[in-house]
Amino acid sequence: MNPMDTRGPDDFDHEQDGPGTGAAAPRKERDRDAVTPEIGARAAGLARTVQLVSGDFLLTVNPVDGSEIEPCPPGEIPGRPERQSAAERADRERALRPPVPAGPAAPAPVLLERGEERERLVRLLGRGRSVRLTGPAGSGRTVLLDAVAADCAQLAPDGVVRLSGHRRTPQELLHELYATVYRAPLHRPDRAGLLDQVREIGAVVLVDDLEFGGAALEELLAAAPECAFLLAATPEVAAPPAESHLEEVFLTGLGRSASLELLEQAVDRPLSDEEANWAGDLWFESEGLPLRFVEAGALLRQRDGLRGEGVPRDEFGLPVDEPSDVSVFSAEGREVPLPSLGEGAAPAAPLAARLGQAARETLRFAVALGGEVPHQAHLPALVGDTHADAALGELLGCGLLSPVGTRYRLAAGVLTQLEAAGYGEDAGERAHTAAQHYAWWTGHPSVTPERAAAEADAVLAALGALVPGGDPGHPATAVKLARSAAPAFAAGLHWGAWERALRIGSAAARLTGEVAEEAYFHHELGVLALCAGNVDRARAELEASIGLKGALSDKRGTVAGRRALALVEDRSGGPVVSGGRTPSGDEVPAARYEESQSPPAGVPAPPDTTPTVLIPGGVSPAKRTLFTGTRRNLVAAGAGAVLAAVLGTVVTLGATSGSDAPDKVEQRQSANEDATDPGLPADTPTPGAPSHGSGAGSTTPTPSRPGVPGTTPSSASSPGTTPSGEAPTPSGRPSGPSTSPGGPKPSSPGHASPTPKPSATKSSSPTPTPTPTPPTPTSPSPTPTESTPTTTGGSSSGTPPSNSASGPTTQSPASSPTA
Repeated sequence: MNPMDTRGPDDFDHEQDGPGTGAAAPRKERDRDAVTPEIGARAAGLARTVQLVSGDFLLTVNPVDGSEIEPCPPGEIPGRPERQSAAERADRERALRPPVPAGPAAPAPVLLERGEERERLVRLLGRGRSVRLTGPAGSGRTVLLDAVAADCAQLAPDGVVRLSGHRRTPQELLHELYATVYRAPLHRPDRAGLLDQVREIGAVVLVDDLEFGGAALEELLAAAPECAFLLAATPEVAAPPAESHLEEVFLTGLGRSASLELLEQAVDRPLSDEEANWAGDLWFESEGLPLRFVEAGALLRQRDGLRGEGVPRDEFGLPVDEPSDVSVFSAEGREVPLPSLGEGAAPAAPLAARLGQAARETLRFAVALGGEVPHQAHLPALVGDTHADAALGELLGCGLLSPVGTRYRLAAGVLTQLEAAGYGEDAGERAHTAAQHYAWWTGHPSVTPERAAAEADAVLAALGALVPGGDPGHPATAVKLARSAAPAFAAGLHWGAWERALRIGSAAARLTGEVAEEAYFHHELGVLALCAGNVDRARAELEASIGLKGALSDKRGTVAGRRALALVEDRSGGPVVSGGRTPSGDEVPAARYEESQSPPAGVPAPPDTTPTVLIPGGVSPAKRTLFTGTRRNLVAAGAGAVLAAVLGTVVTLGATSGSDAPDKVEQRQSANEDATDPGLPADTPTPGAPSHGSGAGSTTPTPSRPGVPGTTPSSASSPGTTPSGEAPTPSGRPSGPSTSPGGPKPSSPGHASPTPKPSATKSSSPTPTPTPTPPTPTSPSPTPTESTPTTTGGSSSGTPPSNSASGPTTQSPASSPTA
């Protein structure tokens, strides 16, 4: 029992005694469908997040909610990495070799007639020259690389580095070279940092199964000038540029004698004359490729097994389950003819027919996965046999598999031969079964990202076989597999597989209509593009993700996408959001580190105190973004405008602090300062009304308010009009005091009697709003003596206060008595 297990008796279906009774309670039957959500919840709770440093970004790989990216704090950016020791490099090299299959050990491959090529390669690499080794598939390039690696172990200070070029780009090979030489866990440098570190590596780099040439190959060589490369490729791969200083070494087939010797070593006995003649015909047909003679040796070993005395016989002495093509017997056992020349040229189907059931099922899964063979640890679950891991040894001994990096795949030509023999039937269903298994395995908490990255090729092959799929359920399984495998590939620093899994998952999500999963894949692709420095692609992917998440009302996902998009805009040099505003109602990402946080609706500009920015007339609209600035500039400008408004208010309050009646509180209406809008009418002055100073900062008595006792209702008047019964004057003021038609109205206690005020004079042409300035001292104007005005016969007498000539005076809205 697991000591960390906290499950109770109900989880183990144990019988429990009833409370207070000695009888056993009936066992509780738990529905399997009810247990499945609980298991899913536990698995989600165990989901792990991994933090990586990519360039100057801190990347948090979250398998549940999606990756988050932010600027890496200065204290967490790793310094220059240290080189691994020779012992650490040896341990890593052993870990990167293909696993040893279960069962009897297969004979080690022998290198024949390659001495001249071997010496030439070692000599060129010792001089620091890079070499391209070209040979057809099955010519023994991998065996030759193994021999050269042993000879060059002491040539370079960083030793020998073995890499696999199968489905790898130059960028991926450079990152693998960096990870092999340097000790930098959970750190993936950007391109500039990668080139800076790789430039200092001095090693002999052996790359097998290279799949690119031309300018890409020249880029790889130029990135590591201190390394000597040995690149093994087939003739179908593009040649290097003509100006490249790359040496070329071609591999041809073996001679007749060397081919017969290789066949004898494969069967571990001398060949008969009949077998030697058959091997000569095979040599002519295969042009001496070593792989064909390894497979031919497996055919002869199977023939020797069929001829032995161990063949089961019935009571009459006849073989049991005798094949139809065998009809000649002797006292020594079964007489089996030699394979035909066609079987020797295409031996995959005859060899597979005499293998065990688990080995044949493994071949069918390999055909369904496009030639990729699952790791031997997965074979028991896929095949349904607990001893299926031994099938890998059978296949390797027959020459049907070849090592590729850390795994095996079908040898050259075997996939085509097996498909012709019918091993591709039900390939879609087998790929679907493998995808379901890998979806569970990659998402299991016990599987490390490194293990998932090592199985990336088989996982990607299962994904590619399901999209587009003939069965409607295949794309849905592809979405699940991509959703669980992509975070593991990202955490394992296998970002080439990460990108391929995301793209296949995005295509599958579009087929199934799963909008939330499609938004997740677009977000991850945008984060990956941002880490790679491709800001245009990152912007497109993130905007697509934000749009999909907005349609789903996913607030949390939208905020994470906008944070990543803000980093994209910061890298591209543009504004975060057009106009410095965010859409109304949307959540604003939290401020990070030194970044200021803006209000949800942007920074409001004060109506009268916003500083005017003058732009030269010749500046194009594209260049005016220089004056707008980024979010911080907008926030700073808004803060300055608010500060100017506050200072203007303080100055105004200080100017009005010299009032003669500080205890008297009066209500006023503000006058509209717009020259084009008549606004509210201004009050007319009352003779003898108190005046609290003149010029800037002067105040006016309380305006008349309709419906208030002791006040006279007023009507709005437009500029250029006067109340009835008054003649206009050149100055725009009424010629006499205002009168009420109904005679004088008694003033109620606590209310001031109506006091006419002079209306503000407005010019016909609009003028710009003057910038608030501190009050300028002026000569005092005559102020009438404060007294209570006397109303006689419905008219009020008094002298209206004169306006200061030093500057414009703020007027209250004018109100005219009702005629």
